[in-house]
Parts: sequence; structure tokens; C-alpha cells
Amino acid sequence: MSTDTTIDIDSDIDKGLFREVMGHYPTGVAVVTGRADDGELLALVVGTFSSVSLEPPLVSFMPMKTSKSFDKLRRCNSVCINILGGEQEDLVSTIARRWENKFDGIDWFGSPSGDPVLEQSVAWIDARITNTLDAGDHWIVLCSVNDMAVTNPVAPLIYFQGGYGSFVSTSLMARMDHEIMDEIHDAEIARPDVEALARAVGCEVILYTAISRDEMATVLSAVGPGVDRENGLARRIPIVPPIGDSVVFDRADDEQERWLAKAHGVDESVKGHYRQRTAFLRTHGYVLSLLPQEGIAAYDSMCEATRRYECGRLTPVQERDIRASIVESTVDYRPRELDPECRYNVGSVVLPVRNRDGSHTRTLRLAQLPTDASGAAVAEWISRAKAVVAVLEGRSGGQ
Repeated sequence: MSTDTTIDIDSDIDKGLFREVMGHYPTGVAVVTGRADDGELLALVVGTFSSVSLEPPLVSFMPMKTSKSFDKLRRCNSVCINILGGEQEDLVSTIARRWENKFDGIDWFGSPSGDPVLEQSVAWIDARITNTLDAGDHWIVLCSVNDMAVTNPVAPLIYFQGGYGSFVSTSLMARMDHEIMDEIHDAEIARPDVEALARAVGCEVILYTAISRDEMATVLSAVGPGVDRENGLARRIPIVPPIGDSVVFDRADDEQERWLAKAHGVDESVKGHYRQRTAFLRTHGYVLSLLPQEGIAAYDSMCEATRRYECGRLTPVQERDIRASIVESTVDYRPRELDPECRYNVGSVVLPVRNRDGSHTRTLRLAQLPTDASGAAVAEWISRAKAVVAVLEGRSGGQ
């Protein structure tokens, strides 16, 4: 391994402007792994991995000069470059924040050279560092390729405009629609019951299904007399608090905390309300929200945000703005027991629905409800909705 001479370039370019401009070009995300002489397993997250040459086969990555992990990796006999998939953002955070024991709780298997290959990575490249070039505050590390394979051909994880995301083509979106056809078929069987519920209550009724950890899609909807479907949420919505409590409420604690972590900028008291909602769902099988003084207009920013989300092909900046609009809703999401004698302006009622394998991936949502309703009337709505849930679960093989 050799080191080239230092590159000396004077420039008056503003650092903030440099980061902003460069941030508009997406980069792939990879994890370089290795095994030190003492057996320690090493890992370094990089956003600068690139193919360099076909003949001979060469790749490169560019770690910062301050990286202590690279100081150890450069002394390894071999390294393994893991190209990450779109669902591995949490793995990146886990590896990046650990100083040691980076592989605790992480599944991996050995490359031909014995370096860690991360489970669910898109592909791996078994390589040897052949040259390290000086490049300002980074090194340019050239590696010769020994072996490689594609092990999980899914959309890769990318870094763009200060955030992680995943490239999804139009053909993949079409495939996604195809993959929920069973859900749509199951829902259509219950259409008469859903439409009857919408008419009886005088509201909008939507059945959503979770198509990933981060998104729900409509599989059935109906509206009562005088209710306009276009005034509701979009047909595809992000699972961002407060949306999604009916999906995560019975999942493991780490999954619930992952969901809560999406509520950027809210204080712990609000997160406490979201936790109370998941507990209420486990006990009662439903949870409702109440409108503030401005009434149904409190949903305007959330509805508009979900419509922007539905357009797809969002940049990370746009997606963060959408999430912020949803989280900042003034709707009252604190769970509460109903008093039959009190009057309520209910914003929505959500009920979890089991799918074919018994897990809660579907949500029945009642919205655009009549205002100034008695607690007894609201309880009747919930009872009717639970009957529809029973139909949906019974006809689709739920328990």
C-alpha cells in the first residue's frame, strides 16, 4: 500500500455552500468491514464508494482522515464493502454511533476472506486495499477486487440533501400495487359493510394496509351522504406519528420507538400522548382524536401534506417538510374514556384490523364525522366499526 503526495489547493469557496451544492447529488451508502489482527471486527459507514476500473477490477471509497475506524481498517489484509439496501437505514445509525462492539446484535456472515458481510445487504465486494491517496480532509482508498456477489437485489440506500432514502422506479411502484392485490380483494368482499357504516354514521370510512414500515395505502373507502372524499387524507400516507399507532401498538418496543423517533421536534409530553394511545389501543381496540377550536380545519395541513407525499419521487428535504406538517397538527390526540353525557367533536376514530397471518397491518379509520355528538353516539359509532372489523377479519382469515 502506498501513499501519494499531498494535494495543495487554495480556494475561497464557502464551506456551507459547498455542502449544499454537493448535497444535491445523491450518493450510495456502504459499510466497509474488516477483521483486525487481534480479531476485532471493524466497520465504517461511507457515502463515497465507487467503481473505478473494469480491467483490472478496482473500486474505491473515501474515508475522512480523522476516522479511527479507517486507521484500523487500512492495516487489515482484506476488507469487505457492503452495499446497503433501502431498509437498512437503522443499521447505518447503529454502526455509526458505536465506538466498539459494532456488530453486537447485527447479523452477518463471513466473506471468502473472512470479513463480515451484513445480512440483507444488496451486494458485497471482497477486496484488498492497494493504494491510499491524499485528498484534502479525506483519503482516496483504491481496492483490488477479489470476489463479489449480489445477495439481496432490492432498491439501494442513498444519501441525498442531508437525509437517507431509497430509489424506487415506476416499475417497482407498479409491482407494489400488484403485491397488495390480495388485500384489495379481501377488502372488496366487505365493501357492503363498510359502505353501510359510512351511511349510518354519516362519515368517511377508509381501510388502510401497511405496505412497508413507513407507508400505508388505501385498499377500500366509502363516504356517507354529503361527505366529500377529496377533503380527507390521501390514498398513500406516511407512517409518521400520530399516523400509524394502530399498526405499531402491538409490536416490539424497538419498533414503537422507531416510529416515535420520526416525530422530530416534538417534546416528550407529546410523545407520551402517543405512547398512551398505543396502550389504549391494546386495551380497547380503538382510539379517537378530538378537534380543537378551529374544527375540521385542523386537518388541512395534514391532508395537504399527505397529498404531496402521494405524488411520490420526493427529495429528502420535501419528505422532512411533509413529516413536520403531519407531526405539527393541532388535533388533540390524547386518549380518553367516553362520558355518555358529554358532547364531543371527534376528528377521527381508528381501529386496528388483523390480516391473514393474524398481525395488525390494517387500519379502519372513520373521519369527517358529525360534530357535537354525545358520548353515547360516539360509543355507538365505535361499536358499529368494531362489527365491521370483525367482518374484515373473519372473511380474510383473521383471528
